[in-house]
Amino acid sequence: MTSENGSANGSAHPSDIENSTTWTPPRTSIFNEAATLINRGGLGSSTHSQMQTNSQSSTPSQPQELNAALDIYEKQFLPGQPKSLSGIAIRSFILGLVLSSTLFLSAFLLYTNHPIWRAPFFITTLSLFHFLEFYTTARANTPSARISSFLFSSNGSAYTIAHTTSFLETLLSHYFLPASILPTYIHYPILTLGLAMVIIGQIVRAVAMLTAGTNFSHVVKHTKAQSHQLVTTGIYSVFRHPSYFGFFWWGLGTQLVCGNVLSLLGYAAVLWKFFASRISGEEELLVRFFGDEYRDYRQRTRVGIPFIK
Repeated sequence: MTSENGSANGSAHPSDIENSTTWTPPRTSIFNEAATLINRGGLGSSTHSQMQTNSQSSTPSQPQELNAALDIYEKQFLPGQPKSLSGIAIRSFILGLVLSSTLFLSAFLLYTNHPIWRAPFFITTLSLFHFLEFYTTARANTPSARISSFLFSSNGSAYTIAHTTSFLETLLSHYFLPASILPTYIHYPILTLGLAMVIIGQIVRAVAMLTAGTNFSHVVKHTKAQSHQLVTTGIYSVFRHPSYFGFFWWGLGTQLVCGNVLSLLGYAAVLWKFFASRISGEEELLVRFFGDEYRDYRQRTRVGIPFIK
């Protein structure tokens, strides 16, 4: 299926929808072709020979041909490639280092009763989010796991600007106004609500990705692959777009924890507009892909984001 159960990047505005709704074979690459050749016994296998020509008889696989196919396939894991193992390793290491150091710093500042603890805690939540984006993809949809699955740059400049602005507002506001302007009986419930939204939002998004498995994609698909299925079980039996639901409330929760007023309003407006447009576009595609099956599914489920039906 499409990234109907998708993520926080990309676009699926109705104007981007392709006219064709019939199944089209997935686009192949040299890496995919090499993997297929390896699985089918190499360049000289009967299956490959039939793919090339129906008139030629099959010949046994040659070791050098299998080695050539393996070399092509393995190139995608080399440095600088989309699935570079070294690239994945260094990003995972940096995320782990940042997460652990900011979590320790946040705990120390909180222990010393310094309100600026919210700034490093915000970085902690971001680090965990980006790690889980890759981890859940690698676990549930292994063939699709690549460096871009971390979503460091896939969400565009607006994503980076929003988080940078939020961090600076947190840092500056609590540095110059260390004492909360809100009374305790309001301040702590807001903080507790924010933490709950962050935790629940992150869990819902991760569960959504794991449940969808190979049907999940970070990028909206405009054509229906033969293997795509409409996921309606588990968390999808309640929410049509649980990963969007999770990210929306996770984003707002981070701003409540940080105590940001301007960023909270900005996050709410930008995220709502983004998901309203994306869900509308995706559901047009899904109706074309699955017809009445999706219409019935849409009637009995909800989005979970205010004013988006």
